[in-house]
Amino acid sequence: MEQQLKEKTFKQMLYFALIALTMSFAGLTSAYVISRKRDDWVSFDMPSIFYITTLLIVLSSITFYFAKKSMQREQRSKANYLLLTTLVLGISFVSLQYQGYLQLSKMGLFFTGPKSNVSSSLFDVIAFAHAIHVIVGILVISVLLYKNFKRRYSASNHLGITLGEIFWHFLGGLWVFLFLFFLLVI
Repeated sequence: MEQQLKEKTFKQMLYFALIALTMSFAGLTSAYVISRKRDDWVSFDMPSIFYITTLLIVLSSITFYFAKKSMQREQRSKANYLLLTTLVLGISFVSLQYQGYLQLSKMGLFFTGPKSNVSSSLFDVIAFAHAIHVIVGILVISVLLYKNFKRRYSASNHLGITLGEIFWHFLGGLWVFLFLFFLLVI
């Protein structure tokens, strides 16, 4: 009974945090839409590398899902392998996102400075805010991998992995939304 209460409490706390994040990104994307009416708005094509990062974050969500399923089946080494794969995909996502920002700079689109504009600045703020949360997710996955390696999780005790999975799926879904948003709105 105590374990169920703990799980319910931690999930509710996570859901409240995710709702707050959703509202933050809703505000940022709303600002982007409203700012498009400005006279100094500059439209641009999203760098193609963001298509690859979208695929990576979706694949990482899939590997995390199977990591949890493996943990539930007491397949610890398979879960570790899948968590490690998720971690590598997450790191690759952030690394390639950075390459995308470099591509934007080469296109003359800067976050700040005399050559910056509102459209590229807002794009960078939104993408950077997401990247920060993905870095937090990478840290979470690292901790989960360590704890699973140390046998702190089992088929009946895997709350940390469940919470990490929910957070990671949220980040993946958020990026897919942002990617489609930018694809349609830029």
